[in-house]
Amino acid sequence: MKNLLRFIPFLLFSFLLNAQDISIEFFKGGFDSPLSLQHAGDDRLFIVEKGGKIKIVQADGTVNTTPFLDISGIISTNGERGLLGLAFHPDYSNNGYFYVNYTNTSGNTQISRFSVDSSNPDLADPSSELFLLGYNQPASNHNGGNLAFGPDGYLYIASGDGGANADRGQDLNTLLGKILRIDVDTQSGGNNYGIPPDNPFVGDPNALDEIWAYGLRNPWRFSFDFTENNIWIADVGQTNIEEINRAGTNEAGLNYGWRCYEGSQTFNTQGCPPMSEFTFPIAEYTHTNGNCSITGGYVYRGSVYSDIAELYFFADFCSGMIGTVDSSGNLVDYGDFSGSWVSFGEDINKELYIISLGGSIFKIKGDVIANSEDFALENTLTMLPNPASGNVTFSLKKDTLQTIQLFDVRGSLVASEDNIYSENKAITVSNLNPGIYFAKITSSRGNAIVKKLIVQ
Repeated sequence: MKNLLRFIPFLLFSFLLNAQDISIEFFKGGFDSPLSLQHAGDDRLFIVEKGGKIKIVQADGTVNTTPFLDISGIISTNGERGLLGLAFHPDYSNNGYFYVNYTNTSGNTQISRFSVDSSNPDLADPSSELFLLGYNQPASNHNGGNLAFGPDGYLYIASGDGGANADRGQDLNTLLGKILRIDVDTQSGGNNYGIPPDNPFVGDPNALDEIWAYGLRNPWRFSFDFTENNIWIADVGQTNIEEINRAGTNEAGLNYGWRCYEGSQTFNTQGCPPMSEFTFPIAEYTHTNGNCSITGGYVYRGSVYSDIAELYFFADFCSGMIGTVDSSGNLVDYGDFSGSWVSFGEDINKELYIISLGGSIFKIKGDVIANSEDFALENTLTMLPNPASGNVTFSLKKDTLQTIQLFDVRGSLVASEDNIYSENKAITVSNLNPGIYFAKITSSRGNAIVKKLIVQ
């Protein structure tokens, strides 16, 4: 082994300090085809099941025996039908209103308002349904189903193009293949909702007033980033491309391209407007490695993990892949996490969850825990060469759980030791070639430093 002549404190290579990693942690199981996770402004979690029930998970992790709402008798569930979406009114704590998106027994979409029981916050009043908006579905797939209130207080609805091999995204005379936007606090035109006056097609005789965005195939989950006032829309592709769209909430009337374009690639441009009139994805991926259907998530705005802050999370239903997109559109695929991922969710603290159709819910975890250390990391590590034994000795602060990793200049892991408590813990390395190496120490809270070693 060559002598280790010196080491230099060094904050280096982004692949060591800035490249994040993720994991998932089992949270709760035993649900029947869960499709959504929402909160109502408190520490309870509301789990939407495809069959028509909404169940409550309490802060201590227990699931209420009696569902919050059970409308299984008025919905259809074959294909992609069912109870598909849930959104709580921004003033839910005062008015008790929440909204659901389901397919009725005729297979058509129904958006309705319900109220919480006046005497029990863990129960809804099943007799309180107020029909808001309904529209026909020509097939059992591509029903969309997501609901969410935007920063403007309006309710946004993902409709999907209705399936049946029809391409309705470009047709402004149908609600299908769109993101819709309505005002649930007013009534107009004989409806139990109003039209926001700044909806892009208000007053246009060739378009429907409810439309906020169009050119979508099946936007299976969208979300708002309230920090940046953006909407993120994951749109399921057809032949080869799954796409992720991002726009400001003030950018109404955007055309996302379907059926003229699938992602950034032409699909069927017959009769389509010029390319300049379309809004193309911030990121996309192809049907390789078993990918087939994107599930949209959220931008991580929680406070626990610093390395995944500001990243948008998505997943693929078929491959089990989980990925992220940063604000510049850079996509990272973290590989197969062995779930049939159908939705993400946030709790009151904006920590993220991911839902598998098989019945389990997991927490999303980063690799670096936020908050300051109790000790100075810069003073925890010294390294001494020991040519006779072929070891590098790492001297660590005593009684502190730590991990040491040694990388070569290409970022390949040479050696590692986990769960180190004692001083003078040795990592055995042999036959190190001359060159530059990096030792990374990670504390029990996830903070890390890197130091440089030069072998001559």
